[in-house]
Amino acid sequence: MDDLKKNFRKLKLATKTPVKYIFVFGGVISGLGKGIAAASIGYLLKSAGLRVTILKLDPYLNVDPGTMNPYQHGEVFVLDDGSETDLDLGHYERFIDIDMSKINNATSGQVYSTVLDRERRGDYLGATIQVIPHITDEIISRLN
Repeated sequence: MDDLKKNFRKLKLATKTPVKYIFVFGGVISGLGKGIAAASIGYLLKSAGLRVTILKLDPYLNVDPGTMNPYQHGEVFVLDDGSETDLDLGHYERFIDIDMSKINNATSGQVYSTVLDRERRGDYLGATIQVIPHITDEIISRLN
């Protein structure tokens, strides 16, 4: 019976690899190379045989950069699913050779919009919507 338990434990560990997160951040200054650094780290990890994906979190309240001034924000990169995103997602696609979609990009505007839409539908049952826990829970759900 002990052997059966050990084998089951090994199988369970082998089938569910824990997720690891690497956060690349450097303030709100654009053009520091955070996106290229993240793409390069992703490339190195993928070259080592690991499964890699990237989620870009942008602090601006715009829903997407499509209507933002390109002199302030930079160029817009359009994904295969039609999402208008930051140019960094183009770097991620090329460096780690995966197709990005709208789930790989989140702005504060998208997060707030999602929470407010849920509030209007009544999902929070009349509770007072607050940054903690509602906004933070939405950010965490996007990370998962």
